[in-house]
Amino acid sequence: ADLNSKSVFFDFDSFVVKQDYAALIQSEASLMHGLPTDHLTLQGHADERGGAEYNLALGQKRAEAVRKALVLLGASSDRIETISFGKEKPRATCHDESCWSQNRRVDFVNVAK
Repeated sequence: ADLNSKSVFFDFDSFVVKQDYAALIQSEASLMHGLPTDHLTLQGHADERGGAEYNLALGQKRAEAVRKALVLLGASSDRIETISFGKEKPRATCHDESCWSQNRRVDFVNVAK
């Protein structure tokens, strides 16, 4: 499984992890359990609306929300890092909802140690 292509997407101005992603988060927690030396970085992102500081904070809250969900499923919290890029690394660059929805996300980046 390629962890680097997995993402959890969020509603506008929200950091609530939707039920749609329960299976993805469960499989990530299981994968981490099976790879006890691997680390996971959760990269939080926001769409372009809102100020830079606000979006950095929102991206961080999104990454922390996914981290919390993983830990509740038994993933080791000391092997999960969170970082926020705010609106600095959009996946899609148009200026409407079709792109914004792609940018409100947390990406899973697996780091083998």
